[in-house]
Amino acid sequence: MAKRSTITDVAQEAGVSIATVDRVLNGRERVRAETTQRVYDAAHRLGYHAAALIGQRMQVKLPEVRFGVVLHKQGQDFYKAFAEELHRAVAAAEGVAGKLVLEFSTSQSPSEMAGLLRSMAGRCDVLAATAVNHPEVTSAVEDLRGQGLQVFSLLSDFGQGVRAGYLGLNNLKVGRTAAWVTALAAKGAGKVVVFVGGYRWHGHELRETGFRGYMREHAPHLEVIETVVNLETRQLTYEAVLAMLARQPDLRGIYVAGGGMEGAIAALREVRRDGSVVLVVSALTGESRAGLAEGVVTMVIDTPLEKLCRDLVARMVRAAGQAEGAQVEGGQHFLPPDLHVAESL
Repeated sequence: MAKRSTITDVAQEAGVSIATVDRVLNGRERVRAETTQRVYDAAHRLGYHAAALIGQRMQVKLPEVRFGVVLHKQGQDFYKAFAEELHRAVAAAEGVAGKLVLEFSTSQSPSEMAGLLRSMAGRCDVLAATAVNHPEVTSAVEDLRGQGLQVFSLLSDFGQGVRAGYLGLNNLKVGRTAAWVTALAAKGAGKVVVFVGGYRWHGHELRETGFRGYMREHAPHLEVIETVVNLETRQLTYEAVLAMLARQPDLRGIYVAGGGMEGAIAALREVRRDGSVVLVVSALTGESRAGLAEGVVTMVIDTPLEKLCRDLVARMVRAAGQAEGAQVEGGQHFLPPDLHVAESL
């Protein structure tokens, strides 16, 4: 007589734990659709007596959640990678049938972002965005909240007091980390400079504050000169760095707190390939990776996008499932940055 298959056999065949099979059978907790499918296929192959029950559970229609996200700079490598990770995280969301509603802002204009945020009402069940911290944006978040739509801020905080929560790096600490490596690697006394995307980016403001604070405390021999606004563009950064290298022969360090790092890398390649100017940038892309390998870039302080998107989707699922008027999980969710140097590639 053939041996009767057990739950242990199904777990081994599916490559999952016994607890996961138990959850699939009893519906005690949410399990990813792909995992449920693997368990069903294994149970069916083994002739497990509860295979039909699993098949019935798979027919249960999952609640649909429309994840609205508004990002910046659609053409930048960082935001392309961000969008790809969002698609993956939404597809893998447990217990829901997720749909990503993704839009891109073409500029840093608060009016454009406020308009985009308002346009998402009725198109999504929960919303997240990268946006400048501005009264027009805050007003849009307030209006959406009044309509029952929760909004999360990403990477750079905005709408404090009305947004549902913040997910990203601890930007004050990021700035201090950039200053620490700059002071450590700089060759003698001289000047250092910070590039920010604009004065309304709360995250860039915090990074600049952390950078300046560390230098005052630990590296008084390095003078932090006036901050440069580059609108996160390659060309503006390239021209500004070339002009600065010509004017400041004792320039010892550059920290690009946001986008536009490609311009700084290109300028240093042309004028100072010898590593005499420390360059710290904020995203690991093909260009910054090449810069690290060449010795033009000293460190990349990167956002772990895969984990950010996973955590964001989990929080958005919970927020979308809240009963009307219920308290939504808020606060700040800080992720540890990924630090890259040439020797870590």
